[in-house]
Amino acid sequence: MSTERAPEGRDSGPAGGSARGAPNQTLALAAMLFAVSMTFIDQTIVSIAAPGIISELGLSSSGMQWVVNAYLLALAAFFALGGRLADLFGHRRIMLTGTLVFVVSSVLCGCVPRGDVAQTWLIVFRATQGFGAALMFPAALAVVVAVFPVERRGRALALFFGLSGALTAVGPLLGGWLTGWTWRAIFWVNVPVAVVALVLTALARIPPVSRRERLDVPGAVLVAVGMGLGVLGLQQASAWGWSSFPTWLCIIGGLAVLALFCRYELGVEHPLIKLRVFRDRAFTVDSLVLFFSMLAFVPVFFFASVYAQVSLSASPNQAALFLLYFFIGFGIASQWGGRILDTRGARPAMKLGTALGAAGFALWAHKMTDLSMHDQWPYAALAGAGIGFLLAPASTDAVNRSIGASYGEVTGITQTVRNFAAAVGMAVFSTVLTHVTTDRVVDTLTSKGVPETAAREAGRDIAQAVTGHADDRAPSGTGEGARIMRDSMDAIRMDFAEANQWVFYGMAVALAVAFLCALRHPGTRVTEEPAPARDVRAGT
Repeated sequence: MSTERAPEGRDSGPAGGSARGAPNQTLALAAMLFAVSMTFIDQTIVSIAAPGIISELGLSSSGMQWVVNAYLLALAAFFALGGRLADLFGHRRIMLTGTLVFVVSSVLCGCVPRGDVAQTWLIVFRATQGFGAALMFPAALAVVVAVFPVERRGRALALFFGLSGALTAVGPLLGGWLTGWTWRAIFWVNVPVAVVALVLTALARIPPVSRRERLDVPGAVLVAVGMGLGVLGLQQASAWGWSSFPTWLCIIGGLAVLALFCRYELGVEHPLIKLRVFRDRAFTVDSLVLFFSMLAFVPVFFFASVYAQVSLSASPNQAALFLLYFFIGFGIASQWGGRILDTRGARPAMKLGTALGAAGFALWAHKMTDLSMHDQWPYAALAGAGIGFLLAPASTDAVNRSIGASYGEVTGITQTVRNFAAAVGMAVFSTVLTHVTTDRVVDTLTSKGVPETAAREAGRDIAQAVTGHADDRAPSGTGEGARIMRDSMDAIRMDFAEANQWVFYGMAVALAVAFLCALRHPGTRVTEEPAPARDVRAGT
C-alpha cells in the first residue's frame, strides 16, 4: 500500500523530544503501562468482588451498580478536562497528579467503614478514582504518542493496549484470590502498582512540555453536567421506569446541556475541545467505531462475571477464568491490529475487528442457555479478538489526526467517547437485564402456582439482588411459597441466562453498527507528524 500524504497543514515534527535528554522510549512505555493498568484492572476487579462488598456492607443492587458506574461516569465526564490539562501543564505532571489522586482514592475505598455511610463513601471515592484516572490516562497515552515516531506508533500503542488488556485479565484472577482474604484488598493492590509507575516515570526522562493557553472552565462544567445527567437517566430507568418523567428529564436534559456545550465551544478562543477536529471524516469514523465498540467492551466484564456466578454457579475464581478466555483473544489480536495499522492503515483492522466482535458476541449469546462454560469459551475468545483488532488502530488513527500536535486534547476526546459509551452501556444493559430477568422469573413462578403479586415481588428482588450467590439466597422459610422458590432455583438460573442473552445480543448489535461505521472510513493514513503548536514551551 502506498504511503499517503498527511492531511493539509501537517508538517514533519520531532518524534520523541529534543536531542538533549531524549526520553527512554522503553521505560516511558513501561511507566505509562503500569499507570494505566490500574484503571483497566479496576474496571474488572470490582465486578468480581461485588458479592463480598454487597454482603459485608449491605449495599443495594442499585447502590452496587453506582459503585461501578460512578467510576465510569467520572472517567467520561472528566477525560476531556484531563486531556486539556495535560496539554496546558505538561503530560508528565498531569499523569503524576492523576496517579496520586487515583491511588489515594483507592486506599480510601478500601477503608470504607460499615454502616449507613458505607454506600455514599464508596460511591464518592470511586468517583474520585475515576477523576484521577481521567487525569492520568490521556496524559499517559499522550506521553506514549509523543515519544514514538509516527511510523512506529501503531505497534507501540498496540503493545500499550494489548499489554494493558492482558493486565486487565489479571483483575478478575487477582480479584478472585484477594476476595478470599478480604475484598478491601482489591483497592489496596493499586498502591504497589502506582509506586512502580512513579519510579519508572522518574527514570524515563520524559520531557516536560506545556502550553500558554487559558483553561475553558465553563466548557468543562457543561460537559461534565451533560454527561452526568444523561447517564443518570439511563442508569435509573430500571428503578424509575422508562415512562417516568425524571428518567426522560435527565436524558433529554443531559443531551440539551451537551448541545449547549458544543455551541459554546464553537465561540471560545481556547475551547476545551476543538470541535473542528470532527471535520476530519476519518477522525469522526474512528470516534464512532470506538463509541459503539465500547458499549460492549467494559460492560462485558460485569455482565459475564455476574452470569458466570449466577447461572453457572461459578465461584469468583472460576468467573475470573471465564473472563480470561475473552482476554486471551483480545491480547493476541491487539498485536496483529497494530501491525495492520502500521502497514495498511486503520480501516482494514477496524472492519475485521468489528465483524469478528459482532459474530463473537452473537455466538456467545446463543450458547449462554447451554449453561456450560466449556461450550462458550471459543466465542468469548472470538469476541475478545474482535475488540483487540480494532481498539488500538481506531485510537491511534484518531490521535494521529490531532490538531497542532495537541495529543493530550485529542486523547481526551477519544477517551471521553470511550468511557461515556461504557457508562451508557452499563446503564442500558443493566436496565435490560433487570426487566427481562423480572419478567422471566415471574413467568416461572406463576407457572408453579405462586400468586402473581408474590411472583412479581420475588422477581424484582431476584433481579435486583445480583450477588453472584444464587444458591445462598434461596428462601429458608417452611411455607409452600418458600418451598416452591427453592425448587425453582434451577429454572431461575436459566431465566437469568436468558436475560443475559438479550444483553449479549445487544452487544453484538453494537459491534455490527460499529462495522457499518468502519466502512465509511476513507482509508487514508497519517504518515507524518502534525506540526507542533507555536505556543508550546518547556514546563517544569
